[in-house]
Amino acid sequence: MKKFFALYFLLIPFMLNAQSHFGTVKLGVFGPSATDVGIILGYEGGWRIDDNLYIGYSADWFNKNYTDQNYITQMNQFYGTINSSLTELRAKTNLHSIPLMGVIEGNWEAGPRLRVFFTGGLGLETLLIFYRSYDNPDNSNLKAAFDFCWRLGGGLIYELGRKSDIIVELAYDSSNPSWQYTVVDNGHQRVFERAFNMSGIMLRAGVRFYF
Repeated sequence: MKKFFALYFLLIPFMLNAQSHFGTVKLGVFGPSATDVGIILGYEGGWRIDDNLYIGYSADWFNKNYTDQNYITQMNQFYGTINSSLTELRAKTNLHSIPLMGVIEGNWEAGPRLRVFFTGGLGLETLLIFYRSYDNPDNSNLKAAFDFCWRLGGGLIYELGRKSDIIVELAYDSSNPSWQYTVVDNGHQRVFERAFNMSGIMLRAGVRFYF
């Protein structure tokens, strides 16, 4: 039995290579809890196992300049609202979200040249944050934060041609990267946490090619 499973896993790469490949470019809007709504760009690739099952990987990029209201609330709780303009300057943030996931998709015929699909993904959220220094808010620092992420969604596939489809997708994405940092002010040391709730709904459309 062990030899059977070993042989099976050794054959998986050859089985996948024998299937047709696909690539999908997606563009849409994403509204995570941490920021305002913005544009999200994504690519999804993988293998078409059969007419109803696809497996693969996805990479997305979301960028937003915004003022971190959670940071302002934290600072106001500890230091009051005396330097509100300075606190708001410190809260200005440029965020780049890059989730990388393994994905699986099931789809079924819903009409002539039309299919309905459901998809799910698991992976790693990488967050690159350009934020203002507490001591010198005119300067920006770079910080990376990571978290487990998952996605559930569904939508419609319209067969555009023999090797191309148009896709419309509605999905929910969930992750919450964070990091802790220490601020020393007038001899007082405080530990703060900056958390970025990147959970939210995205609506996208795209084109899929088979090769």
